[in-house]
Amino acid sequence: MIHSIQQQVADFIKDWHSDSPTICVQTSGSTGTPKKMDVKKTRMLESAKITCQFFGLKKNDKALLCLPLQYIAGKMVVVRALYAGLDLYSVEPCGHPLADVDMDFDFAAMIPLQVYNSLQIPEERQRLAAIKYLIIGGGAIDETLEHELSGFPNAIYSTYGMTETLSHIALRRISGSAASLYYTPLSNVRVSLSQESTLIIDAPLVANETLFTNDIAALRCDGTFRILGRKDNVINSGGIKIQIEEVERILRPHITGNFAISHIPHPKLGEAIVLLTEEAATIELKNKIRHLLPRYQEPLHICFVEAIPLTGNGKPDRKAIKKLAEQVCPASTH
Repeated sequence: MIHSIQQQVADFIKDWHSDSPTICVQTSGSTGTPKKMDVKKTRMLESAKITCQFFGLKKNDKALLCLPLQYIAGKMVVVRALYAGLDLYSVEPCGHPLADVDMDFDFAAMIPLQVYNSLQIPEERQRLAAIKYLIIGGGAIDETLEHELSGFPNAIYSTYGMTETLSHIALRRISGSAASLYYTPLSNVRVSLSQESTLIIDAPLVANETLFTNDIAALRCDGTFRILGRKDNVINSGGIKIQIEEVERILRPHITGNFAISHIPHPKLGEAIVLLTEEAATIELKNKIRHLLPRYQEPLHICFVEAIPLTGNGKPDRKAIKKLAEQVCPASTH
């Protein structure tokens, strides 16, 4: 039985005030099988404290909850409200969270799809611009969306974090004169790079151990960093390593609808790049891609699919996408 978001919030608060020192959360499963993990309430409070202090959130400020409560992002919106005494307003998680609200919020957290959808409706666009502090996470923000948000009057941030860090541990401003391509770690967070250029996170207040991520990053001397892609999203085609996110970034402004880059086995190349798209694979699309990408990044196959697999919180489900690619794309024989 699926309970309303208000009942889910009530159940979570009851669980929060129970004698148990931990809360059970579920990972998104964007790169593997979703798993459940128990996290300490004290660490969740520390995470809430860091965010509330960064934004200066105070008692009776209005916060919007529009994310699923089974994931850490939704849970942390509630914990921030409990920590700072925020006035929490919850709506059912959906693609248009601002459709039926009639108030201005001091704080809200959304995924990119919710923001994109809100921009398409004039009334929702106005409500989006009235949110004092808006954080966007759960997926990559494409250049077109980021450009559209750059001129907004409110403070909009892209977040970096994961379930293991209890929501974000770094923020990147994407609106106004302070906009940047680099994330700034929050207080008491230190980052470094492994020999493979993957990000290492030391956040003792929210994580009980140093975290070795699969995120390939560029790190500057001041500690700010930029995410280039995931180590496990690298395709080795003909001995050349191709970052999936980089190819998707180039194609995103030019493809209508959802799409994803993946790969299938190839006897000569090892791995062949494929494009799954909800847009019809026309000659025009193929010619467009040929002019956008260097030869070694061009998909060997472009396959139409009815829907790109997504996780529960809107991220590309890379495991399911790869499985789908192997099903719909013709097997390579040479």
